[in-house]
Amino acid sequence: MEDSNQTSPGTFILLGLSNVLYLQIIYFMVFLLIYLITLIGNVLVIIVVRINPKLHTPMYFFLTNLSVLDICFSSTIVPRLLINTLSRDRSISLLGCALQMYFHLTLGATECVILAVMAYDRYVAICLPLHYMNIMSRTVCAYTAIGSWGFCFINAAMHVGLAFRLPFCRSHHVNHFFCELPPFFRISCKDPFFNDLIKLIAALILVVAAFFLILISYIQIISNILKISSSQGRQKTFSTCASHLIVVSIYYGTIMFLYLRPHSASSPEVDKAVSLIYTAVTPMLNPIIYSMRNKDVINTIRMKLIRQAKNH
Repeated sequence: MEDSNQTSPGTFILLGLSNVLYLQIIYFMVFLLIYLITLIGNVLVIIVVRINPKLHTPMYFFLTNLSVLDICFSSTIVPRLLINTLSRDRSISLLGCALQMYFHLTLGATECVILAVMAYDRYVAICLPLHYMNIMSRTVCAYTAIGSWGFCFINAAMHVGLAFRLPFCRSHHVNHFFCELPPFFRISCKDPFFNDLIKLIAALILVVAAFFLILISYIQIISNILKISSSQGRQKTFSTCASHLIVVSIYYGTIMFLYLRPHSASSPEVDKAVSLIYTAVTPMLNPIIYSMRNKDVINTIRMKLIRQAKNH
């Protein structure tokens, strides 16, 4: 790494994924494809829910929230990654870095909460069907979504404010492809114990609490499913939850791996690989997983979107 006096104090250098030319070209093509699939898939989900009145339910309301989150989340990270992959100038201003970190933390945390709310929605629908519309009313859904976004905006502001109060006298070269907390802790010349502690506490409160809500919801759901006498009924009920379980396993697994460890136990290369999964790959997989296992979404695409395309 170069000394920090060779870099403007108001900028950071993102070292990215590789300095090997042919790898840079491969990475650019792969992540451009991933980004395009992410945009197309999630926009398609939003349109499908919008045009089909039958899908104007709490489950699809939160699925739309998830798609909006995935579009914003991916757009916060991947375009900058694409530019830096082929560019010689990988610098990013202090403000640009702070904004990227802020929106990344906000959107990532909000997705944790929304996934937990979606699990609770499935629990109410399967275990308390007679009370579903009262418990998951439009007002409750709206306030839950607004509260989730609002809380995570405040949470992210706290982390970013604390992170950029650290002195970065070792180097302004960040061994990562975007501005994330763990690599910034590594380049600080001050022990980031307090920052690390706050990060762990926030992760325990937000991520682990949301994960346990999901776990409890699915224990109740599985218990209820096992009481269904018909094997066909059990299979149909469980299939509605399987896609959500896949998404949760991928997303929470990577988030917990990154944010429930002390920074001293982290590895730059491993962190980059894990970060790619939840910032680029997961937002692409979410609409595919939900659409592939959702007959309502598939039927709407076939009957309305494809028919309209043929007519035009």
